[in-house]
Amino acid sequence: MAKDRSIAAFLEMLAAERGAAANTLEAYRRDLADYQGALVRTRKTLQNAATDDIKAYLRGLKSRGFAPSSSARRLSAIRQLHRFLYAEGLRGDDPAAILEGPRRPPSLPKILSIEEVERLLAAAQTAVAETPEKSAARLDALRTSCLLELLYATGLRVSELVALPKTAGKRAEPLILVRGKGGRERLVPLSEPARRAVAAYRALLDSQGHAAGPWLFPAQGASGHLSRQVFARDLKTIAAQAGIATARVSPHVLRHAFASHLLQNGADLRVVQELLGHADISTTQIYTHVLDARMKAMVRDLHPLNEA
Repeated sequence: MAKDRSIAAFLEMLAAERGAAANTLEAYRRDLADYQGALVRTRKTLQNAATDDIKAYLRGLKSRGFAPSSSARRLSAIRQLHRFLYAEGLRGDDPAAILEGPRRPPSLPKILSIEEVERLLAAAQTAVAETPEKSAARLDALRTSCLLELLYATGLRVSELVALPKTAGKRAEPLILVRGKGGRERLVPLSEPARRAVAAYRALLDSQGHAAGPWLFPAQGASGHLSRQVFARDLKTIAAQAGIATARVSPHVLRHAFASHLLQNGADLRVVQELLGHADISTTQIYTHVLDARMKAMVRDLHPLNEA
């Protein structure tokens, strides 16, 4: 069963961080199971497959009569899986990184409007107000509200968010230290609403006997902290209460909203890159559609020769 765990972990990440639908997850599961089966037949595994093994698999798809579009979809799934294995430290390299698939126009990230995010935050606060003080339900509601405030205030990856230490937000300065991918650390500013949400949640957490734990969001399980899946589920519950389609909402969508709203309001792309923890500016450039719209508006409104 150990050989299946890598794919299962990848699918869990897609569900939690990107809000992938059940049909999408099933398609990935089928495609990657076929790929893994081909590797097993050549005495290879996901952990030691080389670039040539992936190329051989793709040639095999062609001989099996797969359409180019279907092969491209398989390659996309394989590339994402190996990128995940590398990022999570489950492999020391990425054998699919140099493989090129058919070029497609870049897809724009899904985001929520500022008004929709405000509705989400308000729904979470309403849930807190409607639960009895000092109850387990009150702690859960405060936790969800705190997570939402933190996510929209910082743009953290959900894996970074749920694994924040108990000391996060306790500094005199409105900053939190985040350990991101590859062990890279960065300081992220914390808004006043987020600081208040952390303080209210931590106060009830401590009063219920969780003061000794190392995590800000403790939970039962091997990691000791809240899982990405539980937060994704709770987020969809709040979305439904806010009247927002649950399919449109995931932790990753809120990360996109954080970045897009900053750029929309004039932030520099390099600053957003630092806040998101992107090692390469090209990763942040998926948000340039926001900059394009702003530049067009500036030319329209500010150029001296532009006719009204």
